[in-house]
Amino acid sequence: QVQLVESGGGLVQPGGSLRLSCAASGSIFSIYAMGWYRQAPGKQRELVAIMRSGASTYYADSVKGRFTVSRDNAKNTLYLQMNSLKPEDTAVYYCYAGPTTWGQGTQVTVSS
Repeated sequence: QVQLVESGGGLVQPGGSLRLSCAASGSIFSIYAMGWYRQAPGKQRELVAIMRSGASTYYADSVKGRFTVSRDNAKNTLYLQMNSLKPEDTAVYYCYAGPTTWGQGTQVTVSS
């Protein structure tokens, strides 16, 4: 079993930055992919970025060039650095660890 705990969400003005963190614990040796999804009100959950073992990091077109995902293996923590935030980035952001583990979600609101 893998457990994920997210932190770092909040309210930010357009153009601002936030960094989300996702701390993993448990059977982390079983994780082959980690990433971030988001779900805006009334919309389906969508992939934001994902790191897969032995493969390059994938970013959704909507965040490419603005968001960066990184991983600190010593701390078993995944990060999502979000820059140049837009109102359309407002959503609940979920950490994901393959194959089937999700975090509880953290709210990101971009508004003036």
